[in-house]
Amino acid sequence: MPDFAPTIAQAYAVEGPAITLGRGVHDGQLFPDAAVQVPLRMMNRHGLIAGATGTGKTVTLQVLAEQLSAAGVPVFVADMKGDLSGVGAAGDAEGWASKRMAELQVPRTPTGFPVEYLALGGIGAGVPVRATVSDFGPQLLGKVLGANETQEQSLQLVFHYADSKGLPLLDLSDLRALLTFLDSDAGKAELEGIGGLSGQTVGVLLRALVGLETAGGNELFGEPQFDIGDLLRTAPDGRGVISCLELPGVQQQPQLFSTALMWILAELFETLPEAGDLDKPKLVFFFDEAHLLFRDATPAFLAAVTNTVRLIRSKGVGVFFVTQTPKDVPGDVLGQLGNRVQHALRAFTPDDAKALKATVSTFPTSEFYDLKETLPALGIGEAAVTILSERGVPTPVVHTRLVSPASRAAPADDVDGTARASPLWAKYGTRVDNESAREKLAARVEQAATEAEAPPAKDPNAPVGAPKPKPAPKAPPKQDDGGGGALGDFLNSRQGKQIQREVIRGVFGMLRKKL
Repeated sequence: MPDFAPTIAQAYAVEGPAITLGRGVHDGQLFPDAAVQVPLRMMNRHGLIAGATGTGKTVTLQVLAEQLSAAGVPVFVADMKGDLSGVGAAGDAEGWASKRMAELQVPRTPTGFPVEYLALGGIGAGVPVRATVSDFGPQLLGKVLGANETQEQSLQLVFHYADSKGLPLLDLSDLRALLTFLDSDAGKAELEGIGGLSGQTVGVLLRALVGLETAGGNELFGEPQFDIGDLLRTAPDGRGVISCLELPGVQQQPQLFSTALMWILAELFETLPEAGDLDKPKLVFFFDEAHLLFRDATPAFLAAVTNTVRLIRSKGVGVFFVTQTPKDVPGDVLGQLGNRVQHALRAFTPDDAKALKATVSTFPTSEFYDLKETLPALGIGEAAVTILSERGVPTPVVHTRLVSPASRAAPADDVDGTARASPLWAKYGTRVDNESAREKLAARVEQAATEAEAPPAKDPNAPVGAPKPKPAPKAPPKQDDGGGGALGDFLNSRQGKQIQREVIRGVFGMLRKKL
């Protein structure tokens, strides 16, 4: 068997900038010379951080975020329990973190990093992150509503109708008003030429909307919509800003926050230009509790996720999924994840044993370890690691004792105060209510009612007692012009038709050009 330390050191050697993960361990012995690191330019080859609860995944995420920030790379992280909020403050000079780094023979300077605290819809502490229903798109909305494949297709029809008629769906009340209208006699007539919408499906979607509204949807959907460019910022000292999405306030709504995370990632995909191979990523995105994204997803949704992950690398964005076992991630997505940090897996039950066996099968074979024995024996803050080298070749699996964070590995003191002092608060802190589909539909219904009630005009020159003229024959009904009145006139104008031609929906049915 070759010497462990020189083999690992050579396999993980990097010529350019690198992210340090830790030092190699073999037969219980730590080898400080066996440095385990990821080339910075390979961080957009995506990755997986997996392991049982309590094995150190959150600290690993924090360590990666710190070093990326120090290298000038903006970072987006989902903070499930509030633990990551401490990344903005320097860690203790003593304690377990310093002891770990001394053991690894790696220098440590307690440091805080530039951080921006965000919150979905302002639920909890953080700058509010909102999205319009129209921009969210039918597939992502269907996922958060728990829609099946047929209901998702019906939502696509609804969004198509809203696009073609110039009806902005800004919040959930707009979608409710449009669904109610399309289930009416007038609305059903307008959908006859493009497939129709069953009353039963409308009823299911309206009931699902009630649940979403009470689960935080009223806060998430609306304006001003969050500008995805605000995630791609660096601090005045050149370090990347760590955008920390605080999720403790919506922990009980997993469908809501997991799908909202996918919306942010899809917005990046739809917005950023092609970048090719860069020396460092434009952004690294950590998708925590990733298993929630794939649970009960329709085939179309899974295909869209796979396509996004596959293609977003060329836009300079790296994506790391954080979950318990690799089997939580579909195979087509797992195959795109070149960097793997696998924390301990426990095999207490038959299902655990199956998960362990499946996890071992996803790793390259190792001449130094029997992974079936190694993975359950890993301690807290240790992981089995394999990454892509600078040549794009998978490295040998190595039992790694991971480095500790330089920032505070505990919640921050005043997240709310820091968020309100941010320049982003002035931009997103106050909700606005612009004219949207709800008002346009109400005006249309009111106009139709007024026209129906108006008495026919009398001819002032007609002699008294003259017989009433026969009504003119009815002209054939016209194709709906987009709502009648001012709305219909606008949509039939040159400008209106140009806007309709520019409505393009991307991989998740999201608007690529806004109305």
